[in-house]
Amino acid sequence: MNTFAATAFLTLFVIIDPIGLSSLFLGVTDGYSAARRRVTALRAVLIALVILLAFLFAGEPLLRYIGVSIDALRIAGGLLLFKLAFDMVLGKRERQTEEEEDETTTRADVAVFPLAIPLIAGPGAFATILVLATAIDNQLEYLAILIGALLAVLLLVYLGFRLAIPIHGILGNTGTAVITRVLGIILAALAVQLVIDAVVAIVGI
Repeated sequence: MNTFAATAFLTLFVIIDPIGLSSLFLGVTDGYSAARRRVTALRAVLIALVILLAFLFAGEPLLRYIGVSIDALRIAGGLLLFKLAFDMVLGKRERQTEEEEDETTTRADVAVFPLAIPLIAGPGAFATILVLATAIDNQLEYLAILIGALLAVLLLVYLGFRLAIPIHGILGNTGTAVITRVLGIILAALAVQLVIDAVVAIVGI
């Protein structure tokens, strides 16, 4: 149980990346007052929480309906997470398309887009939530641990938003890049383990 808790927290922490998000938060809220930044940060995290919880509870039944096996999901999720990890290590991670970035500059409220989606609740977070959910086989104690891990990571995201200015001042672009690359290596290892576990289950070793 402790192992699952650590795996869930670490995987969600790496893929959501509260430290990296703090710098992006500064960019999309440029010109905001401190009070408006505080409200925007809280709304973005709460909206992302609702979206991810909805995906947590509705994702697996949807997969069963369309006939996708759990092991197939684990392999697909592992490959997707590995791709994201590879981009993190090489410094090529993209959270928004050019069209999304253009729209960001014209929106009065950035809490829903781009902060909640896709910066916090993006494809990587969706895949991670779903892969972790399928691994616990509807066991309530593990489900509670997974939700707790998600809440803990989102709390760190909120704190990162609130402390974005001092964090960026301390780390700078170089420090943020170094941390992102280290987290990318960890995520790559976790992604490979997901694929290995799924292959072992399929082969029956």
